[in-house]
Amino acid sequence: MNRMIDKRRRQLKRKVHIRKTLSGTAERPRMTVFRSNQNMYVQVIDDTIGHTLVAASTVEAEFKDLRNTVADAAKLGEAVGKRLLDKGIKAVVFDRNGYIYHGIVKSIADGARKAGVQF
Repeated sequence: MNRMIDKRRRQLKRKVHIRKTLSGTAERPRMTVFRSNQNMYVQVIDDTIGHTLVAASTVEAEFKDLRNTVADAAKLGEAVGKRLLDKGIKAVVFDRNGYIYHGIVKSIADGARKAGVQF
């Protein structure tokens, strides 16, 4: 159990270190990723007013069939990218939320890029 507490503490330390310099604006909102063991969540946030502009997760009925895999993460990233383009947002700042940039996190980012969002 102590190993898991240390792992979570290291992740929170990385998250705080990243968020010190990363902030979303109206022109370039912050795209943040959260993943649990069963689900993936993506939010695009304007930090100046503190509002979520676009969100998508595997909890939604539309994405209920997606699992926590790299291939399905790319589909979720593409869906977020399409929602962003529908709102007229073409560029975002990517916040990996303390996770290492590989696997599911990287696949979400690549899916959003494939949809046409610039990082």
